[in-house]
Parts: sequence; C-alpha cells; structure tokens
Amino acid sequence: MPNPELNPALDCPGPDPASLCDADAVLARLNFTLPPERIAQTGAEPRDASRLMVVGRPDLTHRTFRELPDLLRSGDLLVFNESRVIPARVMARKPVTPDGHGGGAVEVMLLREEQHNVWSAYLKPARRAGKELWLGGHRAEVVGVLDDGARLLRFEHDLKPHLDEIGRLPLPPYIDAGDDDAVWRERYQTVYARDPGSVAAPTAGLHFTPELLARLDALGVERCAVTLHVGAGTFRPIQGSAADHTMHAERYAVSASTAAAINQARAQGRRVVAVGTTTVRTLESVWNGEAVRAGEGDTRIFITPSTPVHVPDLLLTNLHLPGSTLLLLVAAFAGEGRVRAAYDAALAGDYRFYSLGDAMLLENQRSGGAGQK
Repeated sequence: MPNPELNPALDCPGPDPASLCDADAVLARLNFTLPPERIAQTGAEPRDASRLMVVGRPDLTHRTFRELPDLLRSGDLLVFNESRVIPARVMARKPVTPDGHGGGAVEVMLLREEQHNVWSAYLKPARRAGKELWLGGHRAEVVGVLDDGARLLRFEHDLKPHLDEIGRLPLPPYIDAGDDDAVWRERYQTVYARDPGSVAAPTAGLHFTPELLARLDALGVERCAVTLHVGAGTFRPIQGSAADHTMHAERYAVSASTAAAINQARAQGRRVVAVGTTTVRTLESVWNGEAVRAGEGDTRIFITPSTPVHVPDLLLTNLHLPGSTLLLLVAAFAGEGRVRAAYDAALAGDYRFYSLGDAMLLENQRSGGAGQK
C-alpha cells in the first residue's frame, strides 16, 4: 500500500505544519490501489455481520461487528449522527416551448435548502440563470451559480413534502444501484435515522441493528445523538494540494442534552465513542477548548494529521477512498502508522471497502483503550 521510498515508519506526532506530517505527504504515503471487486455493492445481511477490524496498540484483531459489545464497557458513551438521507436525486425536464421544442431531461442532485424554498443543486447538463426546470409538477427557476458550479433553484412552494414522490435516494457513484429504489430507501439508512437532510448516509452507522443496540443498552453503554447533514462534497477526493481543497459547508446541530452527556462522560473519565467521521467532525466543530457546547450552524472543518482530535476516544468508521479528506481525518485520529498498518491488513485480508463495506474501531492516538474492557 505505501510507497516504500517514502518514510514508511512515521507517525504524526504534533501540529507542526512544516513537518513531514503535512497533509499532502500523508496522502502520498497512504495511497493505495483498490481492485474494483473490493468495493462493496451490497451491505452485509444482517447488518452487524460485517467485519470489524480493531486497531489497537500494538495489535490488529479481526472481529465481526456484532461483537462490538465485547469491545465496549459499561459507561462508554456512543455518539451517533441521526441525520436521514433524503431522496435528493430527481429527473427534471426543461419546459416545452409553444412550438413544441424543449422538454429535455436534466438530472438534478439536490444538495440542501439554502434559504426558504431555495435549494443548491448540481445539474446535468448545467442550466444558466433565468432558465426553468420542472421537477415532476414543481416549477423551479435557476437564480444563481455557486463557486463550485452548483446552481441555486428557487421553487414556488416547499419541495420537501414532495421528495418521497419525485426523488430517488442518492447513492455513491461506485455502487451499481439498479432500479430498485424502494430497497435502497431502507438499506441506505441507519436504523436510528431521524432528521432528514443528508445526501449521503453516515455509513459507519449502517452496521447497527435494533438487536445490537439493545445488547449495548443492556451492557450499560450509553448513547446520544448529534446531527450533521452529510453533503455531496464530503466524499470528494482532494484534487491537487490539500492546502487548496475547499470543504463544503454542512449543517450541524448539537442539543443541550447531548453536549451535557458528552461533557459529563469526559469529566468522569468515561470513553466517548464517535460513530463515523461525520460525528467526529461535528464534535470537533463544537469543541471550545474546554468542553462541547450546544448549538447549530454550518461547519467546514478540515481535520488533518496536524490537527489534534479532542473529544472522542474511540472511532467506528468504514474504509475510505485514497486521496480523501476522510482518510486524513482517520490518520489524524489514530496516527498515520497505525492507519497504514490497518489498511495493509484490510487489503491483504479481503475486507470490503467504502460505504457498504466493513468497519474499523480505532482509538485516539492521544488516549488508549480500543478493545479494552
């Protein structure tokens, strides 16, 4: 996996941006080639039958996700992202002119509602400002263009109640979705999804089942939730230098009860377990240097190996794309050397990658305890 000519034993120890731990060097050392057949096209059934690699100090162990209760302990606090994926992919039509022209198809990928009845969206093919589109029976006008090429669409009424009827669930491009949207509407959601707004699933949570959650409850593992509405830019690979990469804004919310639960767990020395990189990004966005604060807003946080991760002690996550911001986050969390060893083991051990693939449990390099009861 790593280039052997590049310092293969380095762990990123601190925030010095001039060190070899800069993001571009880390991504180069963590680069790998993934055979297409290793990209999971379906999720494990049942969900918790997926594999789980435990990345501890110093060993890697191989379990199944349903064994998670054996790796946690009473008093641990699981923090979930309860955002729900919306049917954001809509086939639209250009208006038909009086002479019978027009009516061509436009694929619309809704991103989020920027203001009342105004959505950002990617259009294929793109449309200029002032042009109209019809999404089912719902008229939209292109009223602006954003820096990344997304269009702003103004609707005449609230589109959200109609998305289930006119839209399809957006799936990553590396998944051959087929035509059975009804199946994906259930399978590409976490069992605890509550708050609609994401255009991609917080995929680490896809491994949980109601039965597994009940076993964790019985063990005395506590849980709370945040919301981060996952945007399309989350999984976009870094093109060029990481220093020039622009993170898309994503909307988050952390309730007062969740902030209190996390702060109490930390004060009592209990472990905080983040379910997914979106949860890590949310918690780090509301960390004020001493505690997690409640609130809501937009975050563009970019976590790299020169950025310490303050809040969670453990992280449950899937196996990510090379060259991605998510791989940098995982390296920042667990240390580059351990992440490299984990991905080498995953490639050698037939782990399934990406959104529907297998999972890892990692410990924060500032602390200890992955897999310790």
